[in-house]
Amino acid sequence: MTKEEIYAQLDEVFQDVFDDEEIHVNAETTANDIEDWDSLEHINLVVAIEAKFGIKFNMNEVVSFKNVGEMVDVILQRV
Repeated sequence: MTKEEIYAQLDEVFQDVFDDEEIHVNAETTANDIEDWDSLEHINLVVAIEAKFGIKFNMNEVVSFKNVGEMVDVILQRV
């Protein structure tokens, strides 16, 4: 799986979790870029991403992600 394919699938997950078809993420996307991305939605987002890719993040990874790009790097290592 390529980074481009991961970003395309993440777009779908983000659009579903935040109920906004206009969301398109990139490596620099952070919670500050998406209006409804708060701590509760972060949990929902992580769970949805884990389900989509069939992986599990550990707690240290979840709290250390600074942007979507760091999340994609971990996804790429595990798929």
